[in-house]
Amino acid sequence: MKLIDLTVHEFIRDLDSPKPAPGGGSSSAVAAAVGAALSRMVGHLTIPKKKFKKLDTETQEEIIALHETIKDEVRKLLDLVDDDTLAFNEIMKAFKMPKDTEEEKVERKKAIEKATHKATEVPLRIARVAHGVLTRLRPLLEHGNQNAVSDIGVGALMLQAGLEGAVLNVKINLASLKDEDYKSKTTEEVERLLREGKEESRHLVDEVHKRIG
Repeated sequence: MKLIDLTVHEFIRDLDSPKPAPGGGSSSAVAAAVGAALSRMVGHLTIPKKKFKKLDTETQEEIIALHETIKDEVRKLLDLVDDDTLAFNEIMKAFKMPKDTEEEKVERKKAIEKATHKATEVPLRIARVAHGVLTRLRPLLEHGNQNAVSDIGVGALMLQAGLEGAVLNVKINLASLKDEDYKSKTTEEVERLLREGKEESRHLVDEVHKRIG
């Protein structure tokens, strides 16, 4: 059974166990998906309203397009919940490969490197998607249903948690890789995603606090 098909209770139970997976990567994808879904909820509570219909056409189209884009991003994040755990399991499988001969040792090292690279790419995708949603929420904050403005704040916080959690998982996997060029480029990217995500999350949450007093 896929992780995303579990109940909330079942997923939490799996986290609260001696099993190493699902762990922080899958949890980060869940957090980001929750944040993105909350943003969609605000869109659902905004687009049908008369006040929204009074906005200029360009603004309406921007909000509607954003609403549809986030729908696709939620789907991606849900897929990544399971992808992260599957990638971790591949690493564990590689470590269990035989290492009795020199040839076996070489093959095992190659398999571990390949699996670790994949396990780095999955949380990197989580971070990219979370960042992409988080940095596009300002129009929804500005023009969305103000009765649900707190949900934009919560959504931003969840997206930021998912982003930062994913970055942590990228970094811990990078430490085991031998490809220095990949490590350097990926570290530079995740530091940028993290920096921009923190700035945007702080802006959104501060603005929500101002609006609700």
